[in-house]
Amino acid sequence: MREVVADIARWRAEGKRVALATVVSMVGSAPRGLGATLAASDAGEISGSVSGGCVEPAVIEEGMRALRTGKPKLLSFGITEEQNLEQIGLSCGGEIRVFVQALQDADWQPLAQALHAAQPVVWATVINGSADHMGTTATWVDAGASSHSVPSALGPAADGIAAGLLQHGESGIQTLPATSPDATSGQPEEVFFSVLPPQPTLIIVGAGHAAIPLTRIAKVVGYKVIVVDAREAFATPERLPDVDELLVEWPDEALAHLPLTGATAIAVLTHDEKFDVPALKVALNSPAGYIGAIGSRGTRERRDRRLREIGVTDEQIARIHGPIGLSIGAKTPEEIAVAILAEIIASRRIG
Repeated sequence: MREVVADIARWRAEGKRVALATVVSMVGSAPRGLGATLAASDAGEISGSVSGGCVEPAVIEEGMRALRTGKPKLLSFGITEEQNLEQIGLSCGGEIRVFVQALQDADWQPLAQALHAAQPVVWATVINGSADHMGTTATWVDAGASSHSVPSALGPAADGIAAGLLQHGESGIQTLPATSPDATSGQPEEVFFSVLPPQPTLIIVGAGHAAIPLTRIAKVVGYKVIVVDAREAFATPERLPDVDELLVEWPDEALAHLPLTGATAIAVLTHDEKFDVPALKVALNSPAGYIGAIGSRGTRERRDRRLREIGVTDEQIARIHGPIGLSIGAKTPEEIAVAILAEIIASRRIG
């Protein structure tokens, strides 16, 4: 969803209507994961992807139909024994279901506001059930509080589910009881809960050579990138054109006022104790999800002694990934950047 937010906001500001397609279930191999989105404007502009190209033409066509009729639709794509590659389907052999709907501002705005504020959010959509309820949405932010009243189509059960999913949950379909007035004869509602954690942030301490390719690669994979360095000659927009924020400050002072969460990775690349030690103390007293520091074995041993002298515990020191980055034999700044980001991603995805 995050990859299409800016385009949707721009299209809506221009008065264009928008169709949204979302991968709501998958079986076997699929090009993209649950929650992958494609947005299409009524002017024919496209943003995002639900399959990497396999089924996009059919999805876009259904999106235009949804804009004309106002009726959402649940689509299924896959390759079975009865199908062949001349038909629309997934060449990887998996199966996906994609929900296509015309995006309404009343549904979109609470979600967009939460994403812009970098808040964890759950967005629920009725994808199957009563025709009157199809496409009904609700948004929950932070500790489970709904950003607006929960539609009766979702029922009270949705509140509890959303609250649970906000605590490290994963996107997926939940079946809720029928909520229509004749619930005894009504059908259950299939609801897709899309879990959108805060955008991950990479804070790079030190604007040396490895920081330059690291900022570029991190931006490509979706990180917000902040670079901190007290040395004005290094921390320049010309050297680091891809960063979201460039702070010419002492690293420990910058880290003290930056928001550090479990979605934050901190890479200390200064290789200088007067910067490293104070910065690491602040980082280790934060909930940052990843903390890594460059340096040889001797450098690490001296740094660890200095950290103990200023009250950092061995348990905290053990959180530091050092030497920073996966051991892939990296030599050049670009290779070092790849190794560092690979380790950050592994720490985030698999612990």
